Amino acid sequence: MNDPIADFLVRIKNATMAGRRTVSLPHSSIKENLAKILLAEGYLKNLEVVENKAKKEILLTLIADGNKTRLIEVKRISKLGRRVYARAKELKTLNRGLGIIIVSTPLGLMTSRKAFTANLGGEVLCKVIL
Repeated sequence: MNDPIADFLVRIKNATMAGRRTVSLPHSSIKENLAKILLAEGYLKNLEVVENKAKKEILLTLIADGNKTRLIEVKRISKLGRRVYARAKELKTLNRGLGIIIVSTPLGLMTSRKAFTANLGGEVLCKVIL
């Protein structure tokens, strides 16, 4: 696996398209921080870090409307071959009011709204739309 963030996003997208309610993926601190942001913004229902024998896993519970899970559209913006950086003033125009943009700042991962209010720029990781 070359890009763990892209793997994280694709697993969530595939689970919503398949109608699954839970997603299991290998643990890393950046994946856990991404999941915490998605949980705080209301894109996930629950987040659990499960410690098996020798490895940790992250179990995500997706939000369901009735019998179907809500579709989440995710897009990786900054990729391994092409990094995308933005200043704080540029973050407001990237979002256009659709979903959230997750940015890696010197203070850690945060949404573009929080980065804009804190006047922080950084690497634009991904865009998540319901």
